[in-house]
Amino acid sequence: MQTNDTALIDEILGNARNIAVLGMSDKTWRASHNVGLYLARNGYRIFPVNPALLEVAGMQCYRDLDAAQLGAREKTGQGIDLADVFRASEHVPAIVDDVIRLGIPYLWLQDEVVHDEAVARARAAGVKCIQNDCIFREHAARPERYGKPR
Repeated sequence: MQTNDTALIDEILGNARNIAVLGMSDKTWRASHNVGLYLARNGYRIFPVNPALLEVAGMQCYRDLDAAQLGAREKTGQGIDLADVFRASEHVPAIVDDVIRLGIPYLWLQDEVVHDEAVARARAAGVKCIQNDCIFREHAARPERYGKPR
């Protein structure tokens, strides 16, 4: 597995504004819930993706990445910049298919989400990827660039 490039992490944190959080939970003890809220409090527009929910923490929830892409375009005039994945690694190949098809420029696989083959396919299609890392931890580690975490 490749080590994540810190310059790419900075690029994603600096450029992504509309973030689809795949697997965002309404359970307040889950990492996906807390990371999604953290990102929302720190200036990112969050589009939760979970087919079992209508809403998470007051945010409309989308059934899939296609619906989140449409929601982002309707609400902001722009599509999803980053797919942030809190799903099991076995789901990553199908997510990569969607990310490539939808033209989403960035893919972030959270801690313990790893699929080297799917990530290689995404990178070959021009998608910039991080895997097995936490976007909250990376953002919070850069207060000089992104401000003190809220």
